[in-house]
Amino acid sequence: MADEGLRPIIVKRIKKTAAGHHGGAWKIAYADFVTAMMAFFLLMWLLGSTTKGDLNGISEFFKTPLKVAMSGGSGSGDSSSVIQGGGRDLTRRDGQVKKGDVESVKKSYDLKAAKAALEREEGVRLQQLKAKIEATIEANPLLKKYKNQLLLDITSEGLRIQIVDEQNRPMFALAKATVQPYTADILRVIGIVLNEVPNRIGLSGHTDSTPYFSDVGYSNWELSSDRANASRRELIIGGMNENKILRVVGLGSAANLDREDPFNPINRRISIIVMNKKTEETVMRDNASLQVPEINGTSPAAAPAALAQPPAAAAAAKAAP
Repeated sequence: MADEGLRPIIVKRIKKTAAGHHGGAWKIAYADFVTAMMAFFLLMWLLGSTTKGDLNGISEFFKTPLKVAMSGGSGSGDSSSVIQGGGRDLTRRDGQVKKGDVESVKKSYDLKAAKAALEREEGVRLQQLKAKIEATIEANPLLKKYKNQLLLDITSEGLRIQIVDEQNRPMFALAKATVQPYTADILRVIGIVLNEVPNRIGLSGHTDSTPYFSDVGYSNWELSSDRANASRRELIIGGMNENKILRVVGLGSAANLDREDPFNPINRRISIIVMNKKTEETVMRDNASLQVPEINGTSPAAAPAALAQPPAAAAAAKAAP
């Protein structure tokens, strides 16, 4: 009975086994993190060692990468290049242009800088000429009387000197190209001053809008041309070198000074242009493009003389040995 009251002791032994393998995905994530950090610090190092000009070039490249890659847009290439880069190999650090191209552009840049310096120098010279003419007018008692008829200003073509009519003091005889004595004095004094500068001269004659009645087809156009040519002769008499004259034109009433009153006497004037280099080159180019056609077998050089002669005299001159 005593044995029946005892319960057997049961010992349970739990067999422990090692946990299963969880895989290596964390290693890949860690490797990616380390790689990203290394790339970040490498980027920081590159940015810290890159010049400001290169940084601007990189910034501009990423603003329009497709445009730069296809056509070499703004900002690509070496920042030290004087021209915009671009080209086939956008990975080059030292520019996308050939050495010869860089030299060519540098020369072009130097030429533009030299041209700008010459234009500034020429502008100063024209301002000095304007001041000298104004001082001459003030110092000359004869010219000072006609001060109100002398207008000086700087235009895009150069220094413009305008001699205008007044109601009771015309520059020319009525409806003629005959220069009045005081107008001749003014032109001759101006001619002496203009001979002191190397600039070429242009002359234009102007009339007001009063119609010119003539039975032979003579109009304001012919009158303004004849007056401009008469002014040219007075300038040369005053001492100006005749080779300085580059253009003599008559504009009739096409460019009135007083547009609101086309009959104002001030519209009757002679305009003298002391040309700047740009205007001179333009006029020379236009003159070179003009070609005188051959007239009845006459050479271009002899054509004006042939036109000036009556038909009988021209025929006789042609038949002469």
